[in-house]
Order: sequence, then structure tokens, then C-alpha cells
Amino acid sequence: MHSILSLRHYSDELIAHSHGHAQIVFGLSGRLEFEVEGHGSLLRGQQLLVIPSGSHHACESREGSDCMVFDVPDGDWLHSRLGSHAENGQRLLDSPQILSLASSQQQLLSWLVNSPIDDPVIAGQGAALLLASLASTPATQTERNELPLASLDRYIDQHAAHPLQVLDLARLSGLSAARFHARFQQQTGQTPMDYVRNRRLQLAMQLLRDTGLPVGEVAQRVGYSSQSAFTAALARHFGTTPRQLRAQH
Repeated sequence: MHSILSLRHYSDELIAHSHGHAQIVFGLSGRLEFEVEGHGSLLRGQQLLVIPSGSHHACESREGSDCMVFDVPDGDWLHSRLGSHAENGQRLLDSPQILSLASSQQQLLSWLVNSPIDDPVIAGQGAALLLASLASTPATQTERNELPLASLDRYIDQHAAHPLQVLDLARLSGLSAARFHARFQQQTGQTPMDYVRNRRLQLAMQLLRDTGLPVGEVAQRVGYSSQSAFTAALARHFGTTPRQLRAQH
């Protein structure tokens, strides 16, 4: 019989599928990039991700990530194991979301990680206790506020040549566009698109200094279809032109 709890290591190999049962992925180490039904999320240590039954999802970890996965059994498992917490437990499993573990939940998770979870009794009772604890904890108390700026920077750099929208970055953060815009401005003091433009121009400065690429190609690599528009943006932002910058270096 397959254990409902398993320890898994994720790499840069993309995994994409769906299954007929709900799943909870607990982050142990590293960072795991997830997309659930088109909405992006970043899972880190001391966090969990809920994947509802039937939801198409994809994940990868460029730097490697270790997780514990809870495959929630179908049928009457919730009612037989969770008792009065079953309704809240089902409600928790109905929506994709990332939550943070409380200290007591983290201690229980650590105990399970170091226990023989291939034992169905330990796995079943431990998973039920952890889920009951999550079901009785209001989501507003576990939500994290910080944005994954390192992942956003990497995404912007990788897609600098292509059109970028606030919605693209919001999906990576697991937020709606409006909520992401407000939180991003609060955390960085800039609008998302101002941040993207500044990041692109910083990348352009690096390419102009460190390579011999034609100015037009540098412009295209950072998302400008017009060399003149790129030159004007660089002059506005840094007070210099590509020719002046290269003459200085």
C-alpha cells in the first residue's frame, strides 16, 4: 500500500500533471516554483501549498528543493480521521493557496519527516493531526506578505526581450494583478512596470559595458524595438548614451 506521505526532491526537470485527489506540498528546503491552474506560486521552507483535486499543476526547482507531499485519500477519509474538523479541512483543500506553518505545526512536520512515514499508522495519524491543525488555523494568520523578489528578478532577466505585464509577475507571486501591484509598490516603493523598466536598463548597461554587441541588438535584448527609443530611455535614466558609456569604458 502506497503511503499517503512521501519525501521528494525536485530539480530543474519540469513536472506537469493532474490527479484525482487533493495534495498538500510542505516545503522543507530550497524554493519550488509552482503553477496551479495558470496561477504561479513560490513554495519555500515552513510553507505549504494546497493543490485541489483535479487541478492541473506544474513545478520545477532550478536550485533543487526538498518537500514532504501529503496525498489526501478520497472518500470518507476526512470524516473518519478529522471528526469535527472535517468540514474546515475540506474547505482548506478546495482552493489552491500557499500558507505558512505555525511553530507547533512546524514541529509536527519535523517529527514526521524524521519518522518512518512508510508505516501506514504513523503516516495516517500524523497526516490527520497535521491537517486538523491546519483546518483549525485561520488562513489570515498564516499568510506571508513578502514578495519573491529574487524569483521576480530572475523572471524579468530571462524575459527581458519580450513584453511583460503586471499579470505575468502577479502569477509568479500567486496574487491577483491588483493585489500584487499594491503589495509591490508598498514593498519596493516603485510600481511593477517602473521596476521592470529599471531592471531592463540595468541589464542594458551591463551588456554595453561587458560585450561588443551592436547597440541595436542590446536594445532588442532588453525589450526595445527601436534603437532611438532605447537611447532616449538610457539617457533619461542614467544621463548617458550608449556611445558615451562605451567611450568611458
